[in-house]
Amino acid sequence: MHRSFTLGDSAMRRISQLVRRVALVAAISTSFAIPLAAQEEGTGAKPTAPAEAKPDDAKKASDLPLKKIVLFNSGVGFYEHKGDITGNAHVDLKFKVDDVNDLLKSMVLQDMGGGRISTINYDSKDPITRTLKTFAIDLTTNPTLADLLRQIRGEQIQIDAPTPITGTIVGVEKRKVRVGKEETVEQDFITLLTDEGLRSINLDSVMRIKLSDPQLNKELTQALKTLAMGHSTDKKTVSLNFLGEGKRPVSVGYIQESPIWKTSYRLVLDDKEKPFLQGWAIVENTTEEDWNDVNLTLVSGRPISFVMDLYQPLYLRRPVVQPELHASLTSQTYGQSLADADGEFMRNGRMAEQMDRRSGITGNAPASAAPTDNFAGSSTRGAMGMGGGSSKSRLQLSRGVQAAAQGGDVGELFQYTIDTPVKLNRQQSAMLPIVNEKVEGEKLSIYNQRVHAKHPLNGLKLKNATKLHLMQGPITVFDGNVYAGDARIEDLPPGSERLVSYAMDLDTEVAPEQQKHENNLMTVKLVKGTLKTSHKTTREQSFIVKNSGDSEKKVLIEYPLDSNWTLIAPKEPTEKTRDLYRFAVQAKAGKAETLTIKEERINRQSIAASNLNETSILYYTNSKVVSEETKKALQEIVSRKKEIQQLAQQQNNKQQQIQAIDQEQNRIRQNMNQLDRASELYNRYVKKFGEQETKIETLRTEIQDLQKSQQEKQKALDEFLINFSEKE
Repeated sequence: MHRSFTLGDSAMRRISQLVRRVALVAAISTSFAIPLAAQEEGTGAKPTAPAEAKPDDAKKASDLPLKKIVLFNSGVGFYEHKGDITGNAHVDLKFKVDDVNDLLKSMVLQDMGGGRISTINYDSKDPITRTLKTFAIDLTTNPTLADLLRQIRGEQIQIDAPTPITGTIVGVEKRKVRVGKEETVEQDFITLLTDEGLRSINLDSVMRIKLSDPQLNKELTQALKTLAMGHSTDKKTVSLNFLGEGKRPVSVGYIQESPIWKTSYRLVLDDKEKPFLQGWAIVENTTEEDWNDVNLTLVSGRPISFVMDLYQPLYLRRPVVQPELHASLTSQTYGQSLADADGEFMRNGRMAEQMDRRSGITGNAPASAAPTDNFAGSSTRGAMGMGGGSSKSRLQLSRGVQAAAQGGDVGELFQYTIDTPVKLNRQQSAMLPIVNEKVEGEKLSIYNQRVHAKHPLNGLKLKNATKLHLMQGPITVFDGNVYAGDARIEDLPPGSERLVSYAMDLDTEVAPEQQKHENNLMTVKLVKGTLKTSHKTTREQSFIVKNSGDSEKKVLIEYPLDSNWTLIAPKEPTEKTRDLYRFAVQAKAGKAETLTIKEERINRQSIAASNLNETSILYYTNSKVVSEETKKALQEIVSRKKEIQQLAQQQNNKQQQIQAIDQEQNRIRQNMNQLDRASELYNRYVKKFGEQETKIETLRTEIQDLQKSQQEKQKALDEFLINFSEKE
């Protein structure tokens, strides 16, 4: 089925406008895209031609090949180029834009034949917005065609709309244009001063625009070129200039961001021989050039490395000073008081600080923790040994593989120097053998309740018996000639030991029993009104280990270390880490072994004796650890507090009597208001009212006496508490 659609007048006008805009963009691009060389020729300026090069004045980058690489595991590498030059020469090296900061921070040049190093030239990197603002036409805000024309008001242009028109730009404005019967849209109109007068032209009808001023056209073209260069990710060229005579060797070294080198290991276990360890270094060439016969060194350690922006030009904001102008006198204003001026001074200081921060001014820059000069090579402390076993059932990793590195200390770091030059194409990786020898180790099982509540893990206490610093990495474990599991190690210096686990030990079970807690009062002492007590809390945790295997094995049980608790039993752990105790249990085949861990903690507390209630005092007086002297003092405290409480209770009772009388008097008053003052009942109420007032006065006197007595007894109790101290 074919369907036909009919476009209305409004849609047709929109399509026509779209076509004209596309044609206009193409026309402007054609008119403005004048080659830079042609512009310079048109304006009389000649491009600068390079000086004529002599035979010994030009050196290509290939003349200084990459000869040495030192890779660190802090994310950087040191790269060194070496070669011979003759006479005055320059060498061009290309770098990615992101690497220029590291280059400026770290580049080291040496002319080892008596010559000297002249300038190092590289393309500057001014902020793109700052550069764009220097042109006559500002492109920083992604301007529209109307915006561009507004910027060049007063300039003469030539347009096709569709007939050619030449005129001077008076202005650009927006107008609402009716589309259809009720719909309106905003469109841009340009006003030109022509020979025939002012003309207003819809920009949608303009097909081409040409600037009459060639210099202004050149400015626009250069601004567009600058904008395009800001988007470019091409490499930057760094030119090195050497001055001297004759043929001589030179070198160029620099730090550059590089992937960290990694390690992986293979560990073969055998019941009759020492474990055999094979280690490999994994390196990647992510640079843009091949490594051909490069001397490679791998350094372990973590030197401080950072990136500082030295490539981007920085500008300081300067204050604007207005020129002093002398004019006639006018009305006067007067300054504020000195107190107000101090506040104004502080506000101005804060504003200056904010301006400094916006302009990029900061405090002292952190000092660079640059590594020492260990790139030129260092002596090693012994070659890597080659191991091997005689057992036929054992996996023979040493056959056909030889360690290709020598190890040595470099200050606080450790390096592997690869014996033979390395060939590695760009964007490729390689594995290099660095360890291939026997180590020391003891098989055991490692139990941690948080890892697995029932079974321990098969493991090994690995000792680095080599002279090398073993980097952290994964270990593939083979038991005899069978894959046994994977493990990991942290950095392992020579002579250090680490536990590694690689599989679950299903032949061994561990059953932790519920913890037992006890809390016992240890000491009680009354000193100047303060009761000082100490409690000893003990806890026990037992682990029952059952070995269902055929032979005895060593099980290492890990237990959390809490600095608030003191280990009582066993007296000492087998091992102690930052967070764990480790206890060794020799589990015989088919027999259960029990490990009991006992800890204690002393809790000390100070309580004001006056705040103790009778129940608390009774608890301490019944304890065997409390001395007779303190018990008598506590009993005296109880007795005196009872007297004080009785006095307080008597006061409360009398106060309640007064409240009852007061309520009765309120009732009598209400009744008296309704009686004749000459009646007998009224006179009886008056008599009773008088008796109650006498009673209230008596009760209030008694309350005052009780309060005084209570205060005296409380004072006596306080003095007793302050003056009492248990004898040593």
